[in-house]
Amino acid sequence: MSKVYGEDGPSLYQIKFWSKQFKWCRESVEDDPRPGRPTEATNKAICKKIEDLVLEERRIKISFIASELKISVGSVWNILHNVLGMNKVSARWVPRLLTPEQKLKRHEICQQNLLALEEDPDLFSRIVTGDETWVHHWEPETKMES
Repeated sequence: MSKVYGEDGPSLYQIKFWSKQFKWCRESVEDDPRPGRPTEATNKAICKKIEDLVLEERRIKISFIASELKISVGSVWNILHNVLGMNKVSARWVPRLLTPEQKLKRHEICQQNLLALEEDPDLFSRIVTGDETWVHHWEPETKMES
């Protein structure tokens, strides 16, 4: 086989394995047919169910979702983090990105601000804005205080 196939030939272990299989009346080196592809939990229906469960109860646990939908904990974690883009923040599931409703609401508010600015060009000089970021200089001493 080395002369015919060179370095692209099967390994010595593979040749020994096939010869043993042929001694046991096997007729082909191809894999046996399997019952089918493993089921996948990442489909649109399951993703929608998980999203509905999380939006209904933000403090829901991954293990509870997995037992309710009869899928693995790893699949639930993958759907929550990678498909739905959610993170666990302070024991609640929070979307990383804005939802379509939030985007629409922000668009409507911006349109209202532009109309108000057209009516009163001096409007923005009277508006006080602030950043939504809070910086605390207090470090909790215990886990309970945090």
